[in-house]
Amino acid sequence: MSLPKTLAEDVARNLVMVAQLIDEDPERAYAYSRIALRLASRVAAVREAAGFAAYATQKFAEALAEFRAARRMTGSVELWPVMADCERGLGRPERALAMAGEPEVQKLDKAGQVEMRLVVAGARRDMGQIDAAIVTLQSPELASNSVQPWTARLRYAYADALLAAGREDEAREWFAKALEADKDGSTDASDRLAELDGVEFVDAFDEETEETEETEETEGIEDGRRVAEVAEVAEAVENDADVAVADEPVPADEAAPATEATATPAAEPATTEPVADERGGDEDAAGR
Repeated sequence: MSLPKTLAEDVARNLVMVAQLIDEDPERAYAYSRIALRLASRVAAVREAAGFAAYATQKFAEALAEFRAARRMTGSVELWPVMADCERGLGRPERALAMAGEPEVQKLDKAGQVEMRLVVAGARRDMGQIDAAIVTLQSPELASNSVQPWTARLRYAYADALLAAGREDEAREWFAKALEADKDGSTDASDRLAELDGVEFVDAFDEETEETEETEETEGIEDGRRVAEVAEVAEAVENDADVAVADEPVPADEAAPATEATATPAAEPATTEPVADERGGDEDAAGR
């Protein structure tokens, strides 16, 4: 089964916007994800994107349902750590700990196992077990001098746990190590270090003027990049739809809202605010 070309492009536009907005404006990203979900609820990539958008807006029950649906469609264990973190978000750290003992964890790659370790440490802290959280984070990955994509976050979590335990000198050392590994600014380790040292930063630049200049310089580049992204995601959505298990029953708590889809012009360009496509429906309806 494949999505019609125009439908795949509409879905792709919304998924691109989810990816672009999820860090800076998660609420708008969530709105775009809901449109994509209504258009193609049987596509695993759409369910996964909807899950991450819901997760970013702290709609943990909804995120968990979407992640479960995506996992059921693909059979992958890749989402296991974030599913466990959703349990934490729902105030059920004990369930997150139980998930850490399931066989799925052994199937995770190294990055996934580190993510699971971070979730378990967080669950321990949720339960007031700060010393257990510190021990959980102590691992070969933490001790390694090699910088990996997860290194900064792992060191940061360890520093934060040490600080919570009142071990300020050790915490400062590990915040510094986190900062050393944080090449893309994924943590606020520099701010935490400054806070420990009693240093305050004052922004000497006019941010509004700076942002305006940057926008003018990059507008053309971003437009071209967005077109390329839409084309790439549309192809991925079509491929994903080919392997989606359309006929498998969807549990009631995982089902996405769906309405009938009819042929309409392509959605508005991705730069506009999310507007529900009038045709609605998922790809099953579109195929009829």
